[in-house]
Amino acid sequence: MPLGTAIHNIEITLGKGGQLARAAGAVAKLIAKEGKSATLRLPNPLSVLRQAIRVVTPDIAVKARRVGGSTHQVPIEIGSTQGKALAIRWLLGASRKRPGRNMAFQLSSELVDAAKGSGDAIRKKEETHRMAEANRAFAHFR
Repeated sequence: MPLGTAIHNIEITLGKGGQLARAAGAVAKLIAKEGKSATLRLPNPLSVLRQAIRVVTPDIAVKARRVGGSTHQVPIEIGSTQGKALAIRWLLGASRKRPGRNMAFQLSSELVDAAKGSGDAIRKKEETHRMAEANRAFAHFR
């Protein structure tokens, strides 16, 4: 295998299945090899976390507003702090719904999926943006 090759399935012990990098988003790079051993570089977990939060953070949300006896869903822009708080809340909620052994495994799977642009938290963000777009006519009620 040439140096710099992307590896998608890494086993610590033979026959145990991919344990370090088995998702399509977790890719290791082959740095060096000597005989039967090889040196790999795994992705930085902090950059995966930052990327996931950045991708899931919403720009706009809807807020219920009562006008003239009827309640309208009014789209409002949200700041970066509130957007990050919503993103973290959605990531945690989506990871709790995932099947898996423990919370660390569920959260890591959701973060990798969110960094790739899929997953339940991304679906929640897109749903919120669709709702705001559908209720754009009520934007003047702010």
